[in-house]
Amino acid sequence: MTETQKSATLTLNGENYELPIFSPTAGPDVVDIRKLYAQAGVFTYDPGFTSTASCDSTITYIDGDKGELLHRGYPIDQLASKSHYLEVCYLLLYGELPTAAQLEDFETRVTRHTMVHEQMHNFFRGFRRDAHPMATLVGVVGAMSAFYHDSLDVTDPWQREVAAVRLIAKLPTIAAMAYKYSIGQPFVYPRNDLDYAANFLHMCFSVPAEEYHVNPILSRAMDRILTLHADHEQNASTSTVRLASSSGANPFACIAAGIACLWGPAHGGANQACLEMLKEIGTVDRIPEYIARAKDKNDPFRLMGFGHRVYKNTDPRATVLKQSADEVLELLGVDDNPLLQVAKELEQTALNDPYFIEKKLFPNVDFYSGIILEAMGFPTSMFTPIFALSRTVGWISQWKEMIADPQNKIGRPRQLYLGETMRDYIDIEQR
Repeated sequence: MTETQKSATLTLNGENYELPIFSPTAGPDVVDIRKLYAQAGVFTYDPGFTSTASCDSTITYIDGDKGELLHRGYPIDQLASKSHYLEVCYLLLYGELPTAAQLEDFETRVTRHTMVHEQMHNFFRGFRRDAHPMATLVGVVGAMSAFYHDSLDVTDPWQREVAAVRLIAKLPTIAAMAYKYSIGQPFVYPRNDLDYAANFLHMCFSVPAEEYHVNPILSRAMDRILTLHADHEQNASTSTVRLASSSGANPFACIAAGIACLWGPAHGGANQACLEMLKEIGTVDRIPEYIARAKDKNDPFRLMGFGHRVYKNTDPRATVLKQSADEVLELLGVDDNPLLQVAKELEQTALNDPYFIEKKLFPNVDFYSGIILEAMGFPTSMFTPIFALSRTVGWISQWKEMIADPQNKIGRPRQLYLGETMRDYIDIEQR
């Protein structure tokens, strides 16, 4: 970030205030308003902070108009097609792609931390069997701070490093345990001979009674889902993690806060909403009816999984995941699954319909990830927990960046107060 020769002039009550303008390496210039209140006695008003840069960052950049998503400068489509999740984790955490030796060391450290403290199993038994896996995930991740006391000091760089590796390593185990608990099956321990994605699938779908072999196509598809959701700039859950960490809260509490925010249907539940829409459509012959409803401005129905709030062009993640969706559906078949038949037909209809092409309502990453997870056998209740485990590395990278930032200060948004002004207390007998 460099200060430009340009500045913005704010005229207020006859006084002029010069506001510096900073230029990023990519994206629009930023007006610096940090001294505005001290100089002019006014705040800015920006609900949702949609026009406010809350921090500077070197991790992820999104250009929604161009349909670009870059991690440390590398396009997401290259990373998803040529790399794998743990290598992307390394990139997000440390800023550069690893050498072969660095990657082997990192993968070993993650693999050796996948088990959770045996006593943590008791936490799961305290939840109702029909509890949503996200509720379980929030509680258990927050409880990690009660077990790993040697990585709670956020001022110690080594403890931050240990906490980062622990969270990346243990989230798949905890998410799989939440799933197993919800369906009444025994917990499955992680295996060090499997890669990250295959290990997660093994913990979710294997049972002690028989051998389970992870299909490499499914493992690759899961790895791509994890990679494509690893980070997405300053979204609601990432901002939540940053705000929580600004107080000096321990890393496990901060990630639990991020998981809680992600649980919201407007954020992490999009792929679940997409599958629920497909279930509502029900059969292929009803697709024209719902396409017509989607085009009708007077009908509240909207096609879920199409278009994106940030991407005004194609979602670059969807292009990559479509390949995996095709591979998974070819492997598992769609003939016996009406839901997947509807998904494939709806995809083709939207891709060839002039209305959707003109509006740029292309299938997004949530559409394809929902299809893949459904085909794999995951219930919709597990979609958001899988999103959470993949996004954990992004949250941790943002958390580490913020803690190391010398400009870091506790978050304190301002408000436009519209309530009552000063008034005197009235005794209850006189009300």
